Amino acid sequence: MKHPIFYLSILAVYFVFLIIVGFVTQKKTKSSSDYLIGGRKIGAMVSALSFVAAYFSSVVIIGGGAFGYKYGLSTLWIAAINVLLGCFLAWLVLGKKTRELTMKYNAVTLPDFFAKRYQLPFARIFVSLVISLFLIVYNVSILKGLGDTFQVLLGVPYVWGVIISGLIVLIYVSFGGYLAVVWTGFIQALIMGAGLILLLTNTLRVTGGLSAGVRSLSQINPGLVETPGIWGFPGLISYVLVVSFGVWGMPQMLARFYSIKSNKAIRTGTIIATIGGAMAFIPYLVGALARTKFPELANVDQAIPMMVSHFMSPAATAIFFVGVIAAGMSTFSSVLIISSGAIVRDLLRTSFSVQINEKQEIHWNTLTNVFIGVISILIALKPPGLVLTLTAFSWAVIASTCLAPFLLGLYWKGTSRSGALASMLGGFLVSILWTMQKPPPFGLHGFIPGVASSFILLIAVSLASKDKISFLR
Repeated sequence: MKHPIFYLSILAVYFVFLIIVGFVTQKKTKSSSDYLIGGRKIGAMVSALSFVAAYFSSVVIIGGGAFGYKYGLSTLWIAAINVLLGCFLAWLVLGKKTRELTMKYNAVTLPDFFAKRYQLPFARIFVSLVISLFLIVYNVSILKGLGDTFQVLLGVPYVWGVIISGLIVLIYVSFGGYLAVVWTGFIQALIMGAGLILLLTNTLRVTGGLSAGVRSLSQINPGLVETPGIWGFPGLISYVLVVSFGVWGMPQMLARFYSIKSNKAIRTGTIIATIGGAMAFIPYLVGALARTKFPELANVDQAIPMMVSHFMSPAATAIFFVGVIAAGMSTFSSVLIISSGAIVRDLLRTSFSVQINEKQEIHWNTLTNVFIGVISILIALKPPGLVLTLTAFSWAVIASTCLAPFLLGLYWKGTSRSGALASMLGGFLVSILWTMQKPPPFGLHGFIPGVASSFILLIAVSLASKDKISFLR
């Protein structure tokens, strides 16, 4: 690898900056609410761009590139629906309602909202366990993307790439909490965007432009430039829905609506998040075009890192490299803060009545962050599957458990306690059992039947039951 000292120096400066942010934001963290949702005082720009960074991260940059390499240009549909459904409509439909109702219920976590909205203490315990367990799976996918980047671009062994990036995140999140998460996410989104633009321009240069690249790709396999092409509609539609609609049920994404400071900020954030989300097109396109340069990659997660290491200048590579690391760290940090909140606030303090004050809760959150982070790092040292496959699995289970009771809980007065319980348990079981089938029935990912069954159960059981819950307005 050329210029390793240069890249390591840039990365070291960036890591020091992140740690400084952690220390600075620690001084502003006075309560558990500050630690978990920033005291509901976060502005539109920071909320929206940290949302984008947490959404797309190294999972989309590395994993999206891998899917583009494997399946071709049909994967651009994933990016298109990400922008429409995962960014614009998510902010438009969920933002204002989530902020208003979580304030009225005084809920600072998703399990807490469910317990208070449905007067169902079991929901707090069950959802906390689901979030804690399956966000670890998501963490593994993030760390795998970071490890692959270190290995290809710096020649650093995969294991050390995982360990170094994971430990840096643990440091600044443990000190600064949610404020550190969103402020570093804001900066990380800007770096990620700059890196992706440089990646796209260099890719188009070395492939002779978009038209020439598409022609070369079609010569390898015509299915790589068609929709659904070699993927097929069941697989394509499944993943489009998982990584677009799945955002609506992911607690680390919903936290941006809990923490934003006003409804006006939500309207502005909707525009910013939609524009920023457009960067999702780049990894899939570059991944597809990478196949014209490296047609026989054994590890398709290395498609984009290979394009960077072979065709970008040292300065551009440094920006992209820091951008990928930044993106992965942003998501990893978001997941850590949500997981620790679920365990400490929802399980220990509320469900099991462990007597701790505000300062002790922050301390316990810090320890829990470290514990979850270390477990994630250890699993990521020898991870199973592709990055995006791991992501889709964890998102499917969490969304199948949470999405229907959350969305209908915001808008429908007719929801009942038993309907919410049936929805959570049914969606969880269906998504797990469906995913265990190899190959999955009809080629559909477990997300689709899991979420569909969750909605059906919530509506049907609520209509048939009498235990309706009063709806705060």
